[in-house]
Amino acid sequence: MRLPLAMLEIFNAIAQAGSMRAAAQTLGIKPSTVSHQLKNLEQQLGTTLFIRTTRAVNLTEAGRALARNTEPAFYLLGDGLHQAKTAGHTATGALKLAVPEFALFLLLQKNLPDFQCEYPEIEIELSVDDAISDILETGFHAGFRLGGVVAQDMVAKPLTPPLETAVVASPKYLATHGIPKTPSDLLAHNCLRYRFHSSGLIAPWSFHGAEGPYPVDVRGNLIANSLPVTLELAKQGRGMAFGFRDYVLEDLNSGDLVEVLQNHVAPVPGIHIYFPREYRTMIPLRLLIEHLQA
Repeated sequence: MRLPLAMLEIFNAIAQAGSMRAAAQTLGIKPSTVSHQLKNLEQQLGTTLFIRTTRAVNLTEAGRALARNTEPAFYLLGDGLHQAKTAGHTATGALKLAVPEFALFLLLQKNLPDFQCEYPEIEIELSVDDAISDILETGFHAGFRLGGVVAQDMVAKPLTPPLETAVVASPKYLATHGIPKTPSDLLAHNCLRYRFHSSGLIAPWSFHGAEGPYPVDVRGNLIANSLPVTLELAKQGRGMAFGFRDYVLEDLNSGDLVEVLQNHVAPVPGIHIYFPREYRTMIPLRLLIEHLQA
């Protein structure tokens, strides 16, 4: 049996208002429509729901049972409609983000605390994974990536300028194996490489020359799917690593790592946030983007 929701709405309006005419005014329909729909509902249920007199309508025992059990459901439906109408239109609610490790370290880790202090009613949920997420399929509101190339039904907003990269090694490693003078010298070194989660490809070591950017197909005895792991191993003297310069800034300043080939490395596209077009007016997301861009 399909739920006669329109009839039940009219029934509850009569029960609340105490008359069919008042129910019609509340719902903005004709009194004759109210009477007709009530009659149809009583016929479907096979019972009388109201005792009608010239002065008022009163619930029967069956009517009281129906009102008692359906009224809470209509409150829930009304609340659901209100939440659907207001969701994303105030500085409250949940914001689910698919965050690669690099975006967490380079951008969110230092900016989220101030944002959450300013907007404590926005609940942030982070899913940290370097795989490129299908945010529609996984239920996220937005994701982060390098560069602004996204699917046609997505919007991408830049959050940072292009990111500087660096080739680094420990002083111990360089003292033992020598300092590369050109990118091609890396072919004689043990290079600690990073493998992308989603594609399974090895991240290229890119450099710029007279004819533009070019990769060097480095080799080594270790591959990891975590950039911090390769950089930590580089600090231990295990080999050379390639990554974002901001990742290793503290280690460069402390002397734990040494940067080489500074005049050869090429920047990579900046961090972008991407999201479905339908979320362009979502206030929590808009506020976060404005905060990160600032």
